[in-house]
Amino acid sequence: MTGDEPPKRVRVQRSAGRATRLRPGAGGRRDLHEQTQLGDLMIRSLMRVQLHLAIRVCALFGVLLGALPLVFAFVPQVRSLNVAGLPLPWLLLGVLVYPGLVAGAVLYVRQAERNEHEFEDLVDRS
Repeated sequence: MTGDEPPKRVRVQRSAGRATRLRPGAGGRRDLHEQTQLGDLMIRSLMRVQLHLAIRVCALFGVLLGALPLVFAFVPQVRSLNVAGLPLPWLLLGVLVYPGLVAGAVLYVRQAERNEHEFEDLVDRS
């Protein structure tokens, strides 16, 4: 080529072969897999929702379990109550707290799984 000739134009055409089609949801999953900004945003959103759930559950248990000793300290009549031959403070703190913790844990896991399913639905829609 000399300096006088214009550059040669090249035209690129798509072949008539099979077109690649992405299934619904492939975009969101690809964003997660390739760690794009959108994928990072979606993951941070899920982590934030799960963190807020954990904080709420811990705060609820902290308030409930922390309130029991305060009630026993400031209301002496409750300390002297007996239920089935056991002092009420022992019954509440030594026995009844554990089924409450297990029930709270089950509810927490259900909500956390629900959050994850909603996240998967969001990824599949995008």
